[in-house]
Amino acid sequence: MRAAFADESFFERPTAGFYVLATVVFDAEVAETAREVMLQLRGRRQTTKLHGNEMSTPQRLAAAKTLADLDGLHVVTVGAPVPAKRQERARAQCLTRLVVELVGYGVTDLWLEARTATLDRRDVTTVTGARHHLPRGTLFRVEHRPGGADALFWAADIVAGAVRAGRSGRGRAALRPSPLPLRGWGALVRRGDRQCHLHRTRGRRRSGVWASSAVSD
Repeated sequence: MRAAFADESFFERPTAGFYVLATVVFDAEVAETAREVMLQLRGRRQTTKLHGNEMSTPQRLAAAKTLADLDGLHVVTVGAPVPAKRQERARAQCLTRLVVELVGYGVTDLWLEARTATLDRRDVTTVTGARHHLPRGTLFRVEHRPGGADALFWAADIVAGAVRAGRSGRGRAALRPSPLPLRGWGALVRRGDRQCHLHRTRGRRRSGVWASSAVSD
């Protein structure tokens, strides 16, 4: 079993917003170390979950660098452009593409942060629909848990924040020296009227994959 933990971020603008759904994947022998590292990053904060928006810029930089030094995989889908108040449509499209990418990396379980019962059921419906894009016989499970239930959600929050900073134009200031690299090689893949930009980067012991999908009205 290989599991992914996901978190989201959204950059809202009237016409040029975007939605980020980021995951982290750690092999079993690294996952416990990653959890311990996230707990250390939380420190004495009186919070059930470590949030990037509660950190200063130097703290976010240090957190991203710490995460980048762990041996893991980061898979991110970005929906753009996203009109105001269309985050849920963007989430559904990003989640569909995310499932396909994760299965390609051997992931069988996806953990999403619990929201409301209605929204959680919507996620399950989306993942069920994504099965039509998977090879026959593929086993894939999605479950929801509170964000404070597992520190690996916090790692996904760091990745989502890093991607958001890079796409919103704050990446150079927020991420220098780029601990989670946002450059590499990419290829534009066209599928009907949808466009997906696949972007892969590699560091010392890690690789990241970004898939960016156009979100229409």
